Amino acid sequence: MGVIATNNRELNLYYNADSSIGMQTLAFVQASKKKVLAVDLSKTKVTGTQWAELADLLGISIKDLINTEHPDFIKLYGKNNDLASDDDWIKVLQKNPSVVTQPILVNGNRAMQVNTPSDVMVFLDEES
Repeated sequence: MGVIATNNRELNLYYNADSSIGMQTLAFVQASKKKVLAVDLSKTKVTGTQWAELADLLGISIKDLINTEHPDFIKLYGKNNDLASDDDWIKVLQKNPSVVTQPILVNGNRAMQVNTPSDVMVFLDEES
């Protein structure tokens, strides 16, 4: 059992309120009939274990959660960084959540990175 509590009737959204895609995605999921747990990454600290679990649910590496082209990332770590371990990448996420690539939506044992807010319709269409 993971540390992120999930069920099929609840949507967990990990987003950044400073991002327009994050705010638009939040509006989409709040309009659904499901209960929403919205985690604003700019205000709420996500643990290393939670980041690892999110990456696992998405089927990607922890590094892939990070936009290495984000100006904040480049300013702090440079274009040619020497971050090698998952622990290094988790520290980046914990200290600089603004570098998360996209909002992450979790429903039950499924998760997705949201490229456009309408992507969440895959989960919301199941309500009908």
